[in-house]
Amino acid sequence: MATFDALHVPPTALEHGGVEVLRAAIVEGGLHVSLRRAFDDPQAWGMLIADVARHAARIFAKETKLTEDEALERIRAMFDAEMDAPTDPGTTSAIS
Repeated sequence: MATFDALHVPPTALEHGGVEVLRAAIVEGGLHVSLRRAFDDPQAWGMLIADVARHAARIFAKETKLTEDEALERIRAMFDAEMDAPTDPGTTSAIS
């Protein structure tokens, strides 16, 4: 039987409630995502993605020899490359 190693719900969300807008999992080397449109303006997703990148850079700085700035620069470089020439554009379907 397969297992799924899920993250914990953020403590603030447990305390105050909220709405999950993004869940991502790596399965057999591939990215699988569930998300809600969640915002009236797609520009808000740009802010969300930037915030996630900063959080990821902080984790790398805590757990590796990279600084936060170095990690963020590497994240940005790959983001730009992937936006310009996707290695896998994937598919998206609405499921409610």
